[in-house]
Amino acid sequence: MAISNFPVSLQPAIQQGFLEHNFEQALRSKLAFRMVADKEVFQTNIGESITKTRIGLLPTAKTPLNVTAVSPTAGTAAKLDNGLTPKAQSLEQYTITLNAYGDTMDLDVKAQRVGIANRFVQNAISQGEQAARTMDELARDALYYGDQNIAGGYLSGNTFITVASTATSVQVNDVRGFQRVPVNGVPMPVSTTYPLPVLINGNSYIVTNVSVDATNTSTNYGAASGTLTLTSALSSADGAVGIAIVSTIAPKIIRPNGRTAYGGLIAADQLLMSTILDGVSRLRSNAVQTVNGLYNTYVDPVSSRQLFADPDFKQLFQGAAFEAAFAKGIVEQPFLGVRFIQTNETPVFNHPTISGATVRNPIIVGQGALIEGNFPIGQDEGAADPVGETMMKDGVRYVVRPPIDRLGNIVTQSWNWDGGFCTPTDITTTPQTIPTATSAALKRAVVIQHFAAF
Repeated sequence: MAISNFPVSLQPAIQQGFLEHNFEQALRSKLAFRMVADKEVFQTNIGESITKTRIGLLPTAKTPLNVTAVSPTAGTAAKLDNGLTPKAQSLEQYTITLNAYGDTMDLDVKAQRVGIANRFVQNAISQGEQAARTMDELARDALYYGDQNIAGGYLSGNTFITVASTATSVQVNDVRGFQRVPVNGVPMPVSTTYPLPVLINGNSYIVTNVSVDATNTSTNYGAASGTLTLTSALSSADGAVGIAIVSTIAPKIIRPNGRTAYGGLIAADQLLMSTILDGVSRLRSNAVQTVNGLYNTYVDPVSSRQLFADPDFKQLFQGAAFEAAFAKGIVEQPFLGVRFIQTNETPVFNHPTISGATVRNPIIVGQGALIEGNFPIGQDEGAADPVGETMMKDGVRYVVRPPIDRLGNIVTQSWNWDGGFCTPTDITTTPQTIPTATSAALKRAVVIQHFAAF
């Protein structure tokens, strides 16, 4: 058949004169989030999810025992329990859910012969990048947004009012983190039986029901707008548009100048060294372990640029030892107890009230903030064709199937990964076990939200 009869999508790649012999590569994101995940393997044949149980610490025992109960005095018998009351360790559970991910491409061997480059190799390169980016964004989404566990991800449990109300229900920008509450360590749907305490404008309220909007009106990616039902009516001051609502077990979000919601950020609310130090101190207060000696801090180029404008940062880096940071415009040396990792994958929100402005979301992460579960499929399991080629790399399976059409023209190239990510909770770590700890369900990372002009 004539070359012109090839599919339109392939015609630009067919030799029509003196063309460059290789394809140009597309722009690529800098990937980083999956590296922080602790990897666990699903045991074969146990279902599509794993529920993990974490044991909490026992509270300190600082009350002296009753001397008479422990060892009797004259004429007094010791108690059989010696004055001791049995204690039980607290438990909490979190779940990793298994899902299947993958994609495929078809290669026409005739197009391969007349094309300007090796399309088989190019397809493999493109699919490898696609698989890596897919898994990195899944890791990022779990870290920031979570799923249906107790508190979702590290952006959950923090929202603001979108429609003014003085009733017992209020519409909010995001309901993630308000849908479940821990009951004896087990996440339960919020209800009148299992209510969730929250702070609205700094005042205490109780949420007894959460509904998600059929049409999402949220202003930021990954969020789900909806309605919170309360046990008492809102005051006019507490029910105004833009008022912050924070779950009492919500993870900490740090905003410059004490802003209570990201909708209140203004141009002066830039990323500073002081906000990073606040995040580090929060992790250390919760006894969060570092990642190989430092906390990972994920920043996008705009967040990094704001740091270079901070007077404190300039003063710290004015020595010759750090001059490379300003020469490159990138912080590579560890300092402040963190290592900076530049990525293009941190979430960026449009500011809800200031046109053209955005909200940036760098995150400081400690050890154990993210769990990756992998389903153990080997090279010799589940191949698409017994004569196909199957390879494994970083948990991703790559399958090449030879032509099975009548003329033997179409080769199939596919990849797949079976697994999932979750953010484990630390509800059992409380001020009773670690005095500096907070009440947040998620303690192993801190998001910093700041203003950006674009």
